[in-house]
Amino acid sequence: MPLSLLLLRSLATTILSDPCLTFITRSMANATELISPSNTRVGWIGTGVMGRSMCSHLIKAGYTLTVFNRTLSKAQPLVDMGAHLAQSPHHLASQSDVVFSIVGYPSDVRSVLLDPTTGALSGLRHGGILVDMTTSEPSLAAEISAAASSKECFSVDAPVSGGDLGAKNGRLAIFAGGDESVVKRLSPLFALLGKVNYMGATGKGQFAKLANQITIASTMVGLVEGMVYAHKAGLDVGLFLEAISSGAAGSKSLDLYGNRILKRDFEPGFYVNHFVKDLGICLKECQNMGLALPGLALAQQLYLSLKAHGEGNLGTQALILALERLNNVSLQSTTVTSS
Repeated sequence: MPLSLLLLRSLATTILSDPCLTFITRSMANATELISPSNTRVGWIGTGVMGRSMCSHLIKAGYTLTVFNRTLSKAQPLVDMGAHLAQSPHHLASQSDVVFSIVGYPSDVRSVLLDPTTGALSGLRHGGILVDMTTSEPSLAAEISAAASSKECFSVDAPVSGGDLGAKNGRLAIFAGGDESVVKRLSPLFALLGKVNYMGATGKGQFAKLANQITIASTMVGLVEGMVYAHKAGLDVGLFLEAISSGAAGSKSLDLYGNRILKRDFEPGFYVNHFVKDLGICLKECQNMGLALPGLALAQQLYLSLKAHGEGNLGTQALILALERLNNVSLQSTTVTSS
């Protein structure tokens, strides 16, 4: 047998017998290969209100999924669907090619991704990708990117908007920052969750999501103020909401939360506590930029008052409670339309 053929056979045997070399070879192939259930193992950290629904889409699409959540009971429905349960982010990442995270606060992101012992990056192999979908600080996104690069891995900041219904229906808006080629590689996964929008370099996804939160904050204030005004004026608030929904005052916030407010349904699609966190990050970034955004500041104070009343675990539509207290009125007896 020719020497060249013997060398090739020896190299192939070595690769197949060494799991690490097998992974590296597969990662190199995957760099140009479209991500699919047959070549990509997915890890997911954070299976709360949003994460649980998002994971279900990946399982249904046939991906091998490993999950981690601090409260194990929240991951059980996914385990029942076929997901594997990891004992730590490190353990999860060691079994994954792409690791998603969607947790509560920047401190949580730092812990689950960057902790040197238990964090996901410490377990991720060469060529792996971290995708943080938490609304967090742009500076932390840059830190994660640098840490990932030092391990010859990649990272994308990809926070989302659309709430619990967007997650359930696979119709989230995804704001992606990082290497555009990596974002494109992830497109088959993102397509199962919603619509990905490439916003630019590392951190730009987070900046876009913060701008999104600023827009929502003032929109929510306008929605509940309009409802309180309509109630005080003697209007049927349900009919009022139906009437304005097709006009210039119509909005996604009205569609998602109008009837929930009338039904006194304050179950969280997005927690008040997390929105207060987001708006706090926005205000910090505004200070860094020298920006004055009074609408943002007002909304943050109103949401902070909900937290002070022990209502931080309610959904953001609970803002109506703050306006009701300010005006000593209640919409509780208001008629709910069938729409």
